Amino acid sequence: MTTAFYPGSFDPMTNGHLDVLIQALNVADRLVVGIGVHPGKVPMFTFEERAELIRRALAEVVPERMETLTVVSFDNLVIHAARDHNAKILIRGLRDGTDLDYEMQMAGMNAQMAPDIQTVFLPAGTASRPITATLVRQIASMGGDVRAFVPNAVLDALTQKLKR
Repeated sequence: MTTAFYPGSFDPMTNGHLDVLIQALNVADRLVVGIGVHPGKVPMFTFEERAELIRRALAEVVPERMETLTVVSFDNLVIHAARDHNAKILIRGLRDGTDLDYEMQMAGMNAQMAPDIQTVFLPAGTASRPITATLVRQIASMGGDVRAFVPNAVLDALTQKLKR
């Protein structure tokens, strides 16, 4: 059984994340989504909220794969978190050439530190390439419509969070 580790902040999860997550499920038998938790950063959504939004978004699209998904938090190096979950594949999503340049550097460093873990790049779909969680948060907080950029569960959560 092949396990892949897909790290990120997912604050909030976007359609780009969902696109890469679905592709990752086609690459591996089991997928561990690792939500990076940084003590110095204050996210919009708690770890628990982000984990639940990931599960709900996936359940809407591919409910038959829910039993192969695990969502965990991590606060160490990605390669250490991947090893903690017996992952041999590290999933990285790409939107454009800028992502590729950065991700190639990271893949090179990770390969030096953990040659047993293979980085796999998965391209975001055309419609989700310009989407970033940062832009989604900014647009939503300024009253903009983000329904084209996020799964339904995330749209509902953003709406509720910003009403407070």
